[in-house]
Amino acid sequence: MERFLGFTHNHCFIALLFISLSPLGFAQYEHWPYLPGYPEPPPQVYQPPQRPANVPKIQLRLAGQKRKHNEGRVEVFYSGEWGTVCDDDFSIHAANVVCRELGYVEAVSWLPSSKYGKGEGRIWMDNVHCNGKETTLAACTSNGWGVTDCKHTEDVGVVCSEKRIPGFKFDNSLLNQIENMNIQVEDIRIRAILATYRKRVPVTEGYVEVKDEGTWKQICDKHWTMKNSRVVCGMFGFPSERKYNTNVYKMFASRRKQHYWAYSMDCSGNEAHISSCKLGNHLNVDTEKNATCENGMPAVVSCVPGRAFAPSSHSGFRKAFRQEQPLVRLKGGANTGEGRVEVLKNGEWGTVCDDNWNLVSASVVCRELGFGSAKEAITGARLGQGMGPIHLNEIDCTGFEKSVTDCKFNMESQGCNHEEDAAVRCNVPAMGFQNQLRLSGGRNPYEGRVEVLAERNGTLKWGTVCSENWSTVEAMVVCRQLGLGFASHAFQETWYWHGDISADNVVMSGVKCSGTEMSLAHCRHDGADVSCPRGGGRFGAGVSCSETAPDLVLNAELVEQTAYLEDRPMFMLQCALEENCLASSAVNTSVTSGYRRLLRFSSQIHNNGQSDFRPKNGRHAWVWHDCHRHYHSMEVFTHYDLLNLNGTKVAEGHKASFCLEDTECEADVQKQYECANFGEQGITVGCWDVYRHDIDCQWIDITDVPPGDYLFQVVINPNYEVAESDYSNNVMKCRSRYDGQRIWMYNCHIGGSFSEETEQKFDHFSGLTNNKVSTR
Repeated sequence: MERFLGFTHNHCFIALLFISLSPLGFAQYEHWPYLPGYPEPPPQVYQPPQRPANVPKIQLRLAGQKRKHNEGRVEVFYSGEWGTVCDDDFSIHAANVVCRELGYVEAVSWLPSSKYGKGEGRIWMDNVHCNGKETTLAACTSNGWGVTDCKHTEDVGVVCSEKRIPGFKFDNSLLNQIENMNIQVEDIRIRAILATYRKRVPVTEGYVEVKDEGTWKQICDKHWTMKNSRVVCGMFGFPSERKYNTNVYKMFASRRKQHYWAYSMDCSGNEAHISSCKLGNHLNVDTEKNATCENGMPAVVSCVPGRAFAPSSHSGFRKAFRQEQPLVRLKGGANTGEGRVEVLKNGEWGTVCDDNWNLVSASVVCRELGFGSAKEAITGARLGQGMGPIHLNEIDCTGFEKSVTDCKFNMESQGCNHEEDAAVRCNVPAMGFQNQLRLSGGRNPYEGRVEVLAERNGTLKWGTVCSENWSTVEAMVVCRQLGLGFASHAFQETWYWHGDISADNVVMSGVKCSGTEMSLAHCRHDGADVSCPRGGGRFGAGVSCSETAPDLVLNAELVEQTAYLEDRPMFMLQCALEENCLASSAVNTSVTSGYRRLLRFSSQIHNNGQSDFRPKNGRHAWVWHDCHRHYHSMEVFTHYDLLNLNGTKVAEGHKASFCLEDTECEADVQKQYECANFGEQGITVGCWDVYRHDIDCQWIDITDVPPGDYLFQVVINPNYEVAESDYSNNVMKCRSRYDGQRIWMYNCHIGGSFSEETEQKFDHFSGLTNNKVSTR
């Protein structure tokens, strides 16, 4: 939802339609967003549903081990104490009633068997039956208050949608009886007040305002604490808070009449969202029914952004930020601030088991990496499976640790496997990058011609991007910038997508990205000196995006175990010679009496991602190779290189993908791809493709290589033809020793599995990850 950042003096007053909220109408409402944007619609007027006279007043809250702020164990305040609800006969209708009573538009799902932990005290409701139209959970039928045969192992939980009911009115009638009442407001924002902060992106300082009953209100600072500031800053993507100049704000506040929220906020400081904070003191109310803040002023927060989001007063060039040797990293995520959590221990990267993984622990990871608090703690390897050791299990953080490695945890990971890898989605600052780019003419919002907003002669104009050398790497940055996930394809012709004709002119050319940038403008490009011989229009760059992507990883251990030398007669290598699988000197080798020395090995390539790996070209574009009597779906699928210790390539090989198929799969995964009978090719998630050591071209020709110490390197999908969630693990390296007759492979490992320091000791040089000089 687009939201308001600046301060206005004039408001347009628009006649409001009074709308009665029905369950069917909830889909139209906007969500409770984390990020600020620009002008908002006029406030909706919320008509609270009438509670039947014979139904008691209750209050609800979501408690327990949360992984999102809008989920948790259902707890009911009745007869002066909090209790839980049993999962017997509970339904999605009951979950909808709970969520709406809490101010959310609807329920997404419900979970039985104390999935959010066991509650305490009474079990107030059992065998709950709702039709979904009740105004309160108390109006649903049940066995009676406190009448139950359940235990707390049957406590029910719900997951509500993030969308809040516009104009939602908080029922404060039980406020004096409840000590620990959670905050329920429609929305929250940081509104920049001082001119210096209004011009900056992101907004780091300003009034804290909450949307209550459809109106934005300030918070009185009399009971405001730095703990509250920490929570608010975290929600907006900032890792910490700082002090600010109070005198300037006092002077500003004295000039204007404020509209205060009737309550204060009482946060512990480790909450990921204000809905987990407690409602503080009730303010005095004057005769005009307005809350007053005697001798106080509106609460202000000043947030410290992570280094990657340092504010700039203009849209200048900002380099992609790379932290120096962190102890934690995120891998496999499509967007900035999300991914599988990996920690560095004894020089080796490993994953975190998701047992007890929650928002508090996930927020420690996010803040450590320069983001805000966690938006979601993700379980079940939903952002892809990692490799190597599982370093941490049962993490228990207080929320104030500097690093997740400072939290309590269990170093034993018995019973954990990579199907339980924990991941996180962090709150990141609103940089406005998505407003500088759009996809035009596509069949759906996930595809189209790339159009960028560029300044020309003092005015902002939309235009196309030159498609020369446009690749998957650049497309990845576009999809990330728009929040659309990963790139699935990069297009150099887009004539079939009719974009905006007024945006046909090329305004950006020579784009080269590293793949880590948050915005296309951060990539190398030609600037104002646009050069594009083919022009824009039908040749404008295009992309298609996908929420998921494959991730290919080579089994390094198998390479180490299967490597051997073979002297193969030249007369048996004619097809391999035809397909350029031998060294250039092979053309001079006698067909009748000559031989070639081949370093052979098996490769087992796993798909650890979230979607199937498919060749870039469809079957219509596969190339038939008559000699081997098979089709190549990708001309270059892997590169095999032998490098000396100063990084110079001494021998090379390459493998075309003549057969991408599911050789084997994990126990619960069904094979989908088989090459026989011109079948579909690919590698299913959770499956692997094996190229055995005894097939043609599964080698490096080392006939001309002298004895010595070498580095052996394999690169999968080296030209980035197919999009993957992580390219860093496509490289595998081994140390090798060749004595002229035998070869030894040792220390084989996947790229990115060790610390930079360990990797440098291994290489003795900066290293190559491709068999050609990079043009990037």
